[in-house]
Amino acid sequence: MKSQQLGNWQTTVFGIVLALIVLIGLNSFVILTPGQAGVISILGKARDGALLEGIHIKPPLVSVVDVYDLTVQKFEVPAESSTKDLQNLSARFAINFRLDPTQVVEVRRKQGTLANIVSKIIAPQTQEAFKIAAARRTVEEAITKRSELKEDFDFALGNRLAKYGIIVLDTSVVDLNFSPEFAKAVEEKQIAEQRAQRAVYIAREAEQQAQADVNRAKGRAEAQRLLAETLKAQGGQLVLQKEAIEAWRNGGSQMPNVLVMGSESKGGVPFLFNLGNPEYNQP
Repeated sequence: MKSQQLGNWQTTVFGIVLALIVLIGLNSFVILTPGQAGVISILGKARDGALLEGIHIKPPLVSVVDVYDLTVQKFEVPAESSTKDLQNLSARFAINFRLDPTQVVEVRRKQGTLANIVSKIIAPQTQEAFKIAAARRTVEEAITKRSELKEDFDFALGNRLAKYGIIVLDTSVVDLNFSPEFAKAVEEKQIAEQRAQRAVYIAREAEQQAQADVNRAKGRAEAQRLLAETLKAQGGQLVLQKEAIEAWRNGGSQMPNVLVMGSESKGGVPFLFNLGNPEYNQP
């Protein structure tokens, strides 16, 4: 009976010892995959030197390894600011970043988790960087020169986050909004510009029409001048005779019954009179 009890006790002790060995063994190392970095904390105190990918030995039971993702992270962060002309401007930025593996220990000591990094570091610094970029231009320039606004924002944000061990890889403006008052002002300005362009078009059209009328008048005046010179020149009376004959021949006027050519004056204009009325044919 005693031997049986002794055997059970030994089995229990062996099981406990084996469990402790397994527990200690599992807590004596940590495996980090590519894209991860770890920080060892022994009795609550972070140890210098980040752990990178691979297997690492650590003190069992009294140490904890905080693992951080070093791959690219993306978060959308809202921001608001006043422009140079005191207009309200709001935006939403998509920020791609990753943690600097050489500063993971400092990140662990000062910021803690990734959620804290986003809420306590990235969000407020995004707001400040946007204020710097927006204050350098008017709201109209912020819209028409969006790429320049983004360059200023990227530069300011990158410098601010670098000291926290955060590397900004890329940013993009997801949304950019301005106040309803400015939207109305832009609409009114566009309408005014369209009206002005229409007025300029009408003025140019009228000017061209007036110039065309002047040109036609000059053409008629020149034609009349040339005709007058022709009539004054030698043989001008023959031109008048020819015109009169053509008018009579083509029926441009009432057809005469008698055509009398002046005999006393060479080149005189033909004298035409109508004998079509039978009353004038009586003897």
